[in-house]
Amino acid sequence: MIRHTILLAAFALLGAPLAWAQNEGPRSGYRFTTVADVKTTSVKDQQSVGTCWDYATLSFLESELLRLGKPEHDLAEIFVAKNAYYEKGVRYVQFHGNNNFSEGGQAHDVIAMIRKYGIVPEEAYAGLNYGRDFHLHAELVAALKGVLAGVNANPNKQITPTWTRGFRAYIESYLGAAPETFTYRGKKYTPRSFAESLGLDLDDYVEITSYEAFPFYEQIELPIPDNWMHERYYNVPLDELMAIMRHALENGHTVCWDGDVSHNGFSHGNGLAILPTDNPDEMINSEISKWTDLSADERRDRLNSFVAPVPEMKVDDARRQAAFDSRLTTDDHLMHITGLLRDQNGTYYYKTKNSWAADSNPFGGYLYMSEPYCRLQTVAIMVHKDAIPAAIREKLGL
Repeated sequence: MIRHTILLAAFALLGAPLAWAQNEGPRSGYRFTTVADVKTTSVKDQQSVGTCWDYATLSFLESELLRLGKPEHDLAEIFVAKNAYYEKGVRYVQFHGNNNFSEGGQAHDVIAMIRKYGIVPEEAYAGLNYGRDFHLHAELVAALKGVLAGVNANPNKQITPTWTRGFRAYIESYLGAAPETFTYRGKKYTPRSFAESLGLDLDDYVEITSYEAFPFYEQIELPIPDNWMHERYYNVPLDELMAIMRHALENGHTVCWDGDVSHNGFSHGNGLAILPTDNPDEMINSEISKWTDLSADERRDRLNSFVAPVPEMKVDDARRQAAFDSRLTTDDHLMHITGLLRDQNGTYYYKTKNSWAADSNPFGGYLYMSEPYCRLQTVAIMVHKDAIPAAIREKLGL
């Protein structure tokens, strides 16, 4: 998963963006109208760890708690990551090394870890036990890979039942042991009892993808490396995937988003993710004439500036599948979508909460992803099953 400390240096090369003024967008040429804006918790900072999946999904669940009328909570990301490292290591050995082990993961990892281990608030588990005041797991993960390689080589011709104890101890030497009990807001909990106190039904959350290479309206195993659990996703046509996202936001739900942020139209520094094109054959029909009336220099400047809306690519199921197959679209970042807007041309944008800190851009750590960008670059989403339109839910048997 993308680490924000690497990207921020690249964003600086774009120049200092203008202030985001009263919903007019990151540049004066954008005029946004809010369609939906769902309450959420504060923007967090994943610092130098590749566990964006963890930050995005816990942010999503924190918003779910608010939607359900629960108090605001700051849930501990590294508590989840610690347990995921352990489970991922066990699975790696079970698959004789033919499974992914990295800092990356998926939204369902968080659900699975809470289901098995519970959860704690941030104040009960910081996950910093290695002489630093910020999160950095590179050495830890490199060391864990070494342990796993040694075990997987099976030098004794039979794997011992004790290696998992040593593996867990190694993780905890960096991150700290999980608290068996803790006191939070005047009450004593265990991680499992605290999870139960939150009142979330973890069975209500489903993951949805859209690739025409697989049967629609069935559950398929999404073939991406970070799906180390080999979980299954509901597969729907692209138009229905976007309909689910819009319907969720318009009805008070948020969306946990998994996708690709490596496209040059993604600029966290400018608060935008767009899919610009200078090819009239790729444009939405209403944009062609006003774009081709501009000079070549004007078109080039507009495409590269993030100053005002530009023509964006039409994306259908075939283009989306081709981008996935060619690895132009990869699973490299998870974020949390909390709002929906439209610009002056009627294009939808998804207000997206990133986990690169509130001061990582001039817009409080948020950005707007256009609908064309999402149509191409979304790999999968997680939503509450009630956020899915009734007709699509029926097709999925939910």
